[in-house]
Amino acid sequence: MRPSKRDAKIMRPVTLERNVARYAEGSCLVKFGDTHVLCTASLEEKPPVWLRGQGRGWVTAEYAMLPRATHTRTKRESTSGKPSGRTQEIQRLIGRSLRAVTNLQALGERAISIDCDVLQADGGTRTAAITGAWVALHDCCKWMRARSIIKDNPLRDHVAAVSCGMYQGMAVLDLDYAEDSVAETDANFVMTGSGGLVEVQATAEGAPFSEAELTQFLALARGGIDELIVLQKAAIA
Repeated sequence: MRPSKRDAKIMRPVTLERNVARYAEGSCLVKFGDTHVLCTASLEEKPPVWLRGQGRGWVTAEYAMLPRATHTRTKRESTSGKPSGRTQEIQRLIGRSLRAVTNLQALGERAISIDCDVLQADGGTRTAAITGAWVALHDCCKWMRARSIIKDNPLRDHVAAVSCGMYQGMAVLDLDYAEDSVAETDANFVMTGSGGLVEVQATAEGAPFSEAELTQFLALARGGIDELIVLQKAAIA
């Protein structure tokens, strides 16, 4: 039995609340159970220096864990002068995931920065961040179109993410911290609404996992991401 009493294929309750940040061009408070992430999208009327003059824009992301997002206080990374390796890896993942479904030419020479701040962590912060970040990005693009800043919708598809893992010999979907901290295998899947794979991260914490187990994870992830895409569509409807 899973600590949360969920079936192997059942996700935690997921909510996507839009327009939670007054000044951001797009925002979403995403909750995967007790994991809560605030995602905001900010428009800048110029691209990164290395993209100037190329007629296309950019989507990037920053990720941060607030000091009391966990059981004990964690120092802000800004006090150390640089983000940790984990933080850099996650924010690059979020940026790649969003760019995979964005027509950068349609943005023109502009940049959209997505900030993902973890208010409360209970496992799966990166997957929640990607799922909520897409909603914030969607609303930013909608804001731009309403003001005739851009003509066409730059978003070609939805993108969402979910975790899977091997917990006590059973493949399970959407691990919370109680499962993630002791899982034999931990995997994160990023997929588009049309079913394309954007990124797969899978790590054996103990014994190596088999190809058959990876196939199990993929099947669970597809089911979970299908649910998340439905929720995204309902949120923006």
